[in-house]
Amino acid sequence: MLFTETELQGVWLIEPTLMVDDRGFFTRLFCEKEMADCGLATRFVQHSRSCSVQKGTLRGLHYQEEPYAEVKLVSCVRGAIFDVVVDLRLNSPTRYKWLGFELTSENMKQVYIPAGFAHGLQTLTDGTEVSYLISQFYAPHASTGVLYNDPAFSIRWPLMPTAMSERDKSWPLVRRRTGASAS
Repeated sequence: MLFTETELQGVWLIEPTLMVDDRGFFTRLFCEKEMADCGLATRFVQHSRSCSVQKGTLRGLHYQEEPYAEVKLVSCVRGAIFDVVVDLRLNSPTRYKWLGFELTSENMKQVYIPAGFAHGLQTLTDGTEVSYLISQFYAPHASTGVLYNDPAFSIRWPLMPTAMSERDKSWPLVRRRTGASAS
């Protein structure tokens, strides 16, 4: 596995190393030792999966408030997504900065998202499925989000959204919120 830390401290892009022969390939998608060697969390209490029917579907930007803040390991298992992380940490020099990654079932890349970040994605194909390893149990009372098109972030989504939940359309602007922080 290849681990690349991004310019947003704590966010990592993880790429598989394929062993290929005439049968196909074999690769490792999770290794507790290699992740721990990079200082990453290795305990995940939930494994969730989402399926989006339509290309352009936008999910997010979501996070859980302290003390339920989550670490996520996200991958695309069918189709393709534009995966976005936004730094919401109060004292971070990169607060409100974002990064986007193209994750596909073919490239098998994963994004490691530390606590204190909002997460969202947009599907780039019909019938897209996404896998999430999550470090905390879902806490509905701590579940919140920020608006996907908030000018505080200026995220450049690749497509106009074709489908979104009413909840995701109605998150308030982050600068109008008090304590707008995920950690």
